[in-house]
Amino acid sequence: MEEAGAASDFIVLEFKEDVALTEKMRRRVSSLQCSAQKRQDGERLLLPHEAVYRLDFRQQDLSFRRWNVSMGGRGRFTVTGISQHWTPDLTHLMTRQLLEPVGTFWRGADDPDGAGLKWLEADMQEFGERIAELAKVRKVMYFLFAFKDGAEAAELQCSLAFSSHE
Repeated sequence: MEEAGAASDFIVLEFKEDVALTEKMRRRVSSLQCSAQKRQDGERLLLPHEAVYRLDFRQQDLSFRRWNVSMGGRGRFTVTGISQHWTPDLTHLMTRQLLEPVGTFWRGADDPDGAGLKWLEADMQEFGERIAELAKVRKVMYFLFAFKDGAEAAELQCSLAFSSHE
């Protein structure tokens, strides 16, 4: 992960919360709870501390360069890629559609003020490269963001920098 630079040859794509899809997934959980039904076998329900985010790819032929992440305060958040396309009838999220590796960023409660975020560099590099590969065949990709240990969506900025082959 590097600081955002002034390099104009990079394409920076920002993760944006898909509020409508997050809300649909929350309604699915509520519906199951109200009717005392169980989830489908293998279905992955949205947890209260999770939200669906998306990346919209304007170009397809990209090479991953870096993650740009900043978070105020302390806590941990994870980014999990999702291999499925959603359709208007809201196909249910299945656990087999979650990609590895998962990206994890954190700042501990005992870290000094102003301390940078921590992450597993090899996992984040591999994850970014997988996203670039999927971008070759996708216009949109979805992600689960989970906020834990005090991390909040309002204090997070997360984007990816790519270089273009076009």
